Amino acid sequence: MKKTYTHLGLYSDLVAATGLCHPLFPLARPGKRTQKLVLDTLAFSHKKETPSAVRIDRRWKKDGLVGEEISWSVGYGPRTKAWLLRPANVKGKLPGVLALHDHGGYKWSGKEKIADGPVKAPPVLKGFRDLCYGGRAWANDLAKKGFAVLIHDTFLWGSRNFPLKTAPAFDREAGKRMSTYWYPKGSGTPRNIADFNSTGFYHETTVAKYCSLLGTSLAGIIAYEDRVATNYLFGRKDICNGQIGCVGLSGGGLRAGLLQGTSHRMKASVVVGMMSSSEGLLDQHVVCHTWMLFPGWGKYGDWADLVACRAPSPLMVQYDRGDSLFSMPGMKAADARLKTHYRSVGKAGNYRGEFYPGPHKFDVPMQKSAFAWLGQQLGGK
Repeated sequence: MKKTYTHLGLYSDLVAATGLCHPLFPLARPGKRTQKLVLDTLAFSHKKETPSAVRIDRRWKKDGLVGEEISWSVGYGPRTKAWLLRPANVKGKLPGVLALHDHGGYKWSGKEKIADGPVKAPPVLKGFRDLCYGGRAWANDLAKKGFAVLIHDTFLWGSRNFPLKTAPAFDREAGKRMSTYWYPKGSGTPRNIADFNSTGFYHETTVAKYCSLLGTSLAGIIAYEDRVATNYLFGRKDICNGQIGCVGLSGGGLRAGLLQGTSHRMKASVVVGMMSSSEGLLDQHVVCHTWMLFPGWGKYGDWADLVACRAPSPLMVQYDRGDSLFSMPGMKAADARLKTHYRSVGKAGNYRGEFYPGPHKFDVPMQKSAFAWLGQQLGGK
C-alpha cells in the first residue's frame, strides 16, 4: 500500500519517485568521509574561521557574575554582538560553553532570549522565557555552575538581523497582516516587534533563496558563524584549552547539532528539542521547521547521521515527549540511530538520550541535567 503524507496529499508518491533518483536518508556512518560530505553540503566554510576587529565594548558585575559585551566582524553584514559570562569569584581558567539562542519565530532578539546582560531583560521576553525556559535566563545559571559562557547573536537574529526596510514589500506586507493573528491585541508584544518577527517568517524564505542562488545554505552560514564564535572562545586566555561545549533548544539545538558535526573544537554538545529521523518529518512535520534544517543533506544521510559524524565526541540529546514539532516514532528512531552510531565506534556511553514529559521546551529539570552532564564532560562544578 502506498503511503500518504498529509501535506503532500496527491503528490505523496513524490517521495518514492525521488528515491529512484538517489537514496533517501541512507546510513552515513561516523568518520572523515561523512564529515567532509557535511561541510560540502552546507557549502559555507573558510580555512580561517576566526573573528576580526574584536572589541570588548563593556564590562559589568552583577548577580554573582562578571560579564563582557563583545563584538566582532565575520566578514559580511553588521557586527556580531555577544556576551561572555563567568562566575565573579573564580580567577583561573574555566571550561567554555556556547549557549545558543533558539529560532522561536522571534528574530527581534537573539542572546537576550536566554541570557541577562548588563541591564534588565525587556519585559516583552518574560512570556517567551516562561514558555520555553522555565522562566529563567538559563545561560546565567549555567555560568554560575563554573563555566565561561558565550552567548552571541547569529545570522538573522538580534544584532545580525536584517532591517525591516530591507525585506521585499511582499514579505513586509504579509508579515504585517499575520502579526495581528500571531500577536493579537493584549499579547504584550509591541506592534513594531510583532511586525518584525512576523515579517521574519516570510523573509527567511527570501534569504534561503539567495543562499541557493549563491550555492550555499542558511544552515551553512549559521554553522560558520557559530564556528567563528567557537574559535573566539577557544582562543581566550581564561578558557581551559580544549574544553569547549555547546547547548541550545530548538533552533539552538539545531545549531548545537551543526556545531557538533562541523567543529573539531567541540568536545561535548547538548541538542534539546531538535532531533528526529528525517522519515519522521515527512508527515506534517516539515512546515513547522526553519530552512536551517533543510540544507539538502537527505541524499547523503539522516539528520542524526550529520550530528553524530564526529562520534565518539560526547553528545546528549533531550527529547520532549509532547513536542508538537516532531512525532514520537521519529524521535525514537533518531535515538536508536544515534545509539547505533556510538556503539559502532566502541563508545556507546558517549551518547545520552533523555526523554521528558511535556511540550517543546528546555525547562529547569532539563537544564539541571544538561548542566551536570556538561560538567562531567568539560569540568566545572
